[in-house]
Amino acid sequence: MLLRMSSVPTELDELRDDIHLRRRATYRIALLIPLCGSAGLWGPSCISSAQVAVEELNRAGGIDGRKVQLIMIDAALEAQILIEETINDLIETNAIDAIVGMHISAIRQRLSKVVRQRIPYIYTPLYEGGEKTAGVFAIGETPQEQLGPSMEFVQNEFRPSSWALIGNNYVWPRTSHLYAKAKLKEMSAGLAHESYVPFGARDMARRVEAIGTSGAEAVLISLVGQDAIAFNRAFGSAGLHNRMVRLSCAIEENGLLACGSRNSKRMFSASSYFGSLPTDANAAFKELYYSLHGDQAPVLNGLGQSTYEGVHFLAGLMHGHPGKWRRRCVTADLTVRHRSGRHIQVPSQSSRAPIYLARADGLKFEVIKQL
Repeated sequence: MLLRMSSVPTELDELRDDIHLRRRATYRIALLIPLCGSAGLWGPSCISSAQVAVEELNRAGGIDGRKVQLIMIDAALEAQILIEETINDLIETNAIDAIVGMHISAIRQRLSKVVRQRIPYIYTPLYEGGEKTAGVFAIGETPQEQLGPSMEFVQNEFRPSSWALIGNNYVWPRTSHLYAKAKLKEMSAGLAHESYVPFGARDMARRVEAIGTSGAEAVLISLVGQDAIAFNRAFGSAGLHNRMVRLSCAIEENGLLACGSRNSKRMFSASSYFGSLPTDANAAFKELYYSLHGDQAPVLNGLGQSTYEGVHFLAGLMHGHPGKWRRRCVTADLTVRHRSGRHIQVPSQSSRAPIYLARADGLKFEVIKQL
């Protein structure tokens, strides 16, 4: 399908768009989340968290005086839809006003070429960094913020002589591992193994065996969703936790539950949010979350919380900068006040959320340190 190309919108175009959007009763947000494939287990918590933000916004008058509505779209790499065509059609027909996306970076890179500043695009999860596309706001943590300090902790605490790196074969793991290898040199630690696997790989036992024979004493796991679960189950079955420590920046509470307690010994995770985080902001978020969804709601985790924050970031962006967002990105000097489950009211993008390190304790993550 050919996409109609257009020049960068002028101020007159922006004014016309604003007038057109105000005429419609609802503000429609395309919530792009994985609903199948390796990352599909994140879907329920992402939906539930975003719904909390929508409930709060609608009680307070919505966005631009319009009631907020979510439109769920499967953004898994394995999804049957053609995501670029789907999003382009929705934008062309004025069916959506904004995007909040919690999906892998490969999808973001494809969509940023399609969206082209026609609507705001908030990208919420941790990612490899470097996103500077105007109109795209990547609000998640980067390797410099998250991976570097957590690797230093593992190195100082356990003194591994060498590390193994394993990840899925796409941009986030590969870019993160480039950073990790530079960090290993800085810490005078060796690299014993590095490998990348396709999504849905079925030979994790063989991958674990290769790491087991490599001589590594620490493992950085940059696998997504079900692939991380399969790896950790195979790792636990092989008993490698007795001589290796594991670190991940993407294993959250859903993944931990699926791994099982016997397969998560000596495993650490770094994130700016955990469901057990003992902060006032998280206490307020959890109260709202369980009040809306009940005690059997999907487990809280960093990736789910990111959609809650993403919807609120969008509202703050449209409230504070309705005529500027097309020419800005998250790295720009732009003050966006918004709510978050990670920390109290965020004053600006220069004030980043702290990173925490947690240790797997049975089927829960215990936050042990602010990095």
